[in-house]
Amino acid sequence: MAERATPARDYLSKRWLAEHLTEERRSADLLSEVREAIFGAQDGVTSILTVVITVATATSQQYAVLVAGIAAALAEVLSMGAGEYMSSRSQREIFLAQIEKERQEVAERPGESEAEVAYMLEQEGLPEASARRVAAEIAREPNVLLKTMVEKELGITVEEGHSPLQGALVLAFTFAVASLVPISPFFFFPVPTALVIAVIFSALVMFCLGVAKSRLTGRSPVRSGLEIVGLVLAATVGGWIFGTLLPHALGFAGVGV
Repeated sequence: MAERATPARDYLSKRWLAEHLTEERRSADLLSEVREAIFGAQDGVTSILTVVITVATATSQQYAVLVAGIAAALAEVLSMGAGEYMSSRSQREIFLAQIEKERQEVAERPGESEAEVAYMLEQEGLPEASARRVAAEIAREPNVLLKTMVEKELGITVEEGHSPLQGALVLAFTFAVASLVPISPFFFFPVPTALVIAVIFSALVMFCLGVAKSRLTGRSPVRSGLEIVGLVLAATVGGWIFGTLLPHALGFAGVGV
């Protein structure tokens, strides 16, 4: 499909370019949050489904299944939220330390920094003379040189992304909501019926999640949905196996009801 003509050449306007780049960066931040939401939902369904199937197979007691499922969901929400917050915060602190190190290099050894930028540009495909000329122009402004060094050498960006707390809350919230999918049937149905409903309900939700993800990745919706449903099947089989073997293992160890 041909690109839409732009006779006014809006892309030559600095205002248009600023707004366009801001929108693209906002979209990139949104995609990062979507990734965390998809991960939280996927893990919430599969991990808690494994727990409830294991307990239901081992005990056939509705109360035990609900206690185990809710306890596991609560533990995972707190653990994943705290883990995401601490890992994101630690990563940001490490990035800031690396940026500060590069800032010191630019201030104390600008010639070395310029040579590194020229080399990296040459490695990306620019002729040697052009790479040196572009690097020399960039080196005229220390802040531009620093940003170029950080982004090309370290692969990190100077701009602030979303906060660690925001990412942790998104991940924890989506996990909590998704964990209700395999747990909720056990509130309303006997354990054998609830087991079947939990597996079917989880498979449907995960298929829809895979289809939704395909809108971002551009892959086949059906294939994306079926791939993620495979996680439900793995959780089901794993939970059934462990639930079947666990009573025997505990009995062998002298633990029993």
